[in-house]
Amino acid sequence: MNATTVFALGSLATLAIGAAVVLYLRRPLRNILVELCGNEERAEFWTAFSAVVVGVVPVIFAMACHPAPGPDTPAVLELADQLKWGLIGLTASVLMLGWVVGRSIVRWEGRVAKESSSGAEAQ
Repeated sequence: MNATTVFALGSLATLAIGAAVVLYLRRPLRNILVELCGNEERAEFWTAFSAVVVGVVPVIFAMACHPAPGPDTPAVLELADQLKWGLIGLTASVLMLGWVVGRSIVRWEGRVAKESSSGAEAQ
């Protein structure tokens, strides 16, 4: 198997894995974002934005890995190396998304608690 084939297979496999993760996270993320954003339109934008980031970042990581299979190196090891970098990119993007959403939830809960306590004091 030549380097171009290994590179293309690794990139496509990374794209497929990223797409599967996007499909898996899309609905729960959107539900959380509707509550955090306050309306459907904003939540839809941030859901789409998140899907693009989680889908594209792993492919960028995978494309940064240039397989160079030689006569002594099995192509499967080169493919595994490219997938490794794609999965590192996927993990980094999902962790960053989780961190941002988690911080937003904490801020949102603090704001709700503050509004509840000020509303109770007014009565």
